[in-house]
Amino acid sequence: MAIILSVTLFWGLLFQGDMICAEETASAQPNIEAKSYVLMEGSTGKILCERDKDKELMPASITKIMSLLLIFETLDEKKITLKDQVTVSEHAASMGGSQVFLEEGETQTVKDLIKCITVSSANDACVAMAEYISGSEEAFVEKMNKKAKKLGMEHTHFVNCCGLDDDVAETEHYSTAYDIALMSRALLMNHPEITEYTKIWMDTITHVTKRGEKEFGLSNTNKLVRTYNGITGLKTGSTSKAKYCLSATAQRNGLHMIAVVMASPEPNLRFKEAAKLLDYGFANCKLYCDENKSLKGKRIEVKKGKKDSVCVEPKEKFAYICTAGENVDNISKKMIWNKPLTAPVKRGSEVGKVIYYYGEKKIGEVSIKTLEKIEKAGYSDYLKEGIKNFFLWKGANE
Repeated sequence: MAIILSVTLFWGLLFQGDMICAEETASAQPNIEAKSYVLMEGSTGKILCERDKDKELMPASITKIMSLLLIFETLDEKKITLKDQVTVSEHAASMGGSQVFLEEGETQTVKDLIKCITVSSANDACVAMAEYISGSEEAFVEKMNKKAKKLGMEHTHFVNCCGLDDDVAETEHYSTAYDIALMSRALLMNHPEITEYTKIWMDTITHVTKRGEKEFGLSNTNKLVRTYNGITGLKTGSTSKAKYCLSATAQRNGLHMIAVVMASPEPNLRFKEAAKLLDYGFANCKLYCDENKSLKGKRIEVKKGKKDSVCVEPKEKFAYICTAGENVDNISKKMIWNKPLTAPVKRGSEVGKVIYYYGEKKIGEVSIKTLEKIEKAGYSDYLKEGIKNFFLWKGANE
């Protein structure tokens, strides 16, 4: 254990003289050497800058972002739990490249396998999880490709769950900077708990095999975890074919930045260039966010219903990114209500909209929905209401 941690510490100290702490104020679009890149704001999906965002390239271990997305969706569906014990197959144990040296027949919890995938980019752990969820890696990869289409990843195709490409052609397993930003956004926005793993710098797992118990040290392949203010993740990737890739994510002042660099020529350059992109985003963007709190719990009139009003709320909050030259003070909103409601009213019915403008330009809208159903009043309801009103009138005049 001591030897492993010493090696891990040495790896970290080796790069301390080259720590990424870029905090410069950006104005011009940063100069990036990577073959393609994208900077996206995660809460809105707005692209802030890019080059060749749809260029199809081999993604290496950034592939694992999609694997992690499916793992967390399966957890949400209660089909698996973090405490489940996963038995490692011969196929999973045979994976080369980045690994944590799992052995055939060894068991690890889902939680520890997620940690191995996110921190150490372990191919063996990723395949073990794919097999546990879908029965085989091939079946899991089918789910990956279906999910990619659902997310609008039009230039992506996977042939394995981990990104190994020794025996894979460039035309078989590929993605783009933009597509990787899309799946990174889906993982972060829908499963923010992923950052509990992606922000880990060093940790350990315990191998329990026929030879006994042995601790194994994990160190994060994403160097920005130690050096960049607000870093939240997300995933590195590198092979001789893909070169050096990175999806780097950070959060400050309500902004969620996603910087993807593909095919960077040098391992450390991807971290420097991702930091430049993140800095550019934070320096040039401000977030306008409106939750329409005044609408939450508001009641509006319903005619001919068993109730005379219905509770409504906005479907979602509205967010808009103001880039350089834009001022949040120029954003305004207008509330538009549909025709007066007449029962019956279904739960979730749209009864109006909040429309947002930047100056004269429409920049978005949020639906206002009903929170309950209102049934149409019958004869007995009118009779009860009439009797109630009579006694109220009588009481007021005595």
